[in-house]
Amino acid sequence: MTKLLEWVSVFSALFAVWYSLIGGYVKHPLIEKNMTLILISPLIFVILFGLYAVTVVLYRVFTFNNCEAAAKELQEEIKEAKKDLHEKGLRW
Repeated sequence: MTKLLEWVSVFSALFAVWYSLIGGYVKHPLIEKNMTLILISPLIFVILFGLYAVTVVLYRVFTFNNCEAAAKELQEEIKEAKKDLHEKGLRW
């Protein structure tokens, strides 16, 4: 199952529950008492998802590792490529 299909499945299930609550298919005094919270719950979920996404992105940026050995190896490969191109007649 792809991630997109997982997200669509979860979203569909949550939407079905939310729609049944606001559509009046489920009757309970507690639901009627908290109808405003139920109506704005999609907005709350979007805000919470945004906070989660920002947190994950910032965490991964701040914990990104530098690899000095790989950087040196890449610099060596660049020097070799420039030397090889220079030998083949490329001038810049």
